[in-house]
Amino acid sequence: MNIRTEKIRLVVFDWAGTTVDFGSRAPTAAFTNVFASRNIAVSNEQACAPMGLNKRDHLVAMLTEPAIAAAWQKAHGAPWSENDVDDLYHAFVPMQLNAIEQHAGLVPGLTDVIEELRHRRVKIGGTTGYFRAAADAVARRAAESGFAPDANVCADDVSEGRPAPLMIFRVMRDLDIDSPQEVVKIGDTIADIKAGLAAGCWSIGVCDSSSLMGLSHADYAKLSEPERSQRLEQTAQTFRSAGAHAVIQSITDLPALMDQINRSDNSAPHVLV
Repeated sequence: MNIRTEKIRLVVFDWAGTTVDFGSRAPTAAFTNVFASRNIAVSNEQACAPMGLNKRDHLVAMLTEPAIAAAWQKAHGAPWSENDVDDLYHAFVPMQLNAIEQHAGLVPGLTDVIEELRHRRVKIGGTTGYFRAAADAVARRAAESGFAPDANVCADDVSEGRPAPLMIFRVMRDLDIDSPQEVVKIGDTIADIKAGLAAGCWSIGVCDSSSLMGLSHADYAKLSEPERSQRLEQTAQTFRSAGAHAVIQSITDLPALMDQINRSDNSAPHVLV
């Protein structure tokens, strides 16, 4: 059996919405539920907008959104405060852990992709905006289903989460990868794209399972072909506008994209598609 030599030596995957939890339903459910517990109704779109940040920063971003800020003041008689953020985060943690148990399935096709990357001797990393207990919970469930990255870094492990590149750099350090040009970062949020760009690596968006798409696998499968194509293109354009070097429809398209990167004459990341 021939073993291929790859320009790309490491792929850093996001978790929810990329490798597990098609549609990133666990974070969305936890955010909508924690605001509901404080008599604030938020839409799935409002809950998803800051997706990819560490979870406390995500709460702050939601509270800063004008409609939610106004609803908070109306419901509580005062603007939100840092104490309110602390209170929300304390309530959010068990809700997030419970949601993970309900939405921890692997994205379809992931195990075949990982097998192909292993065959190519490409190292596998994971980064997530989850706090450590949630990161451990999702990693445990994924391992039970056959996916275990070589290194896994969460927002609690670094001084600044996404869109800063520190989690990517930590994975690179842990797996002895020196050059970001040898790294693909793939995720389903704008924060993932920005973190990959900040790290200087290839920054890739995945569409169908993403929080931007926001649909469970069952609901995604029910879309008509025209509606699916339209929503995929809208999601892809959002990633492109954020500066993604490439966009793929599904995680199963990753090996073919890596072939394109490995054939590229340009050693530095540049826009592919």
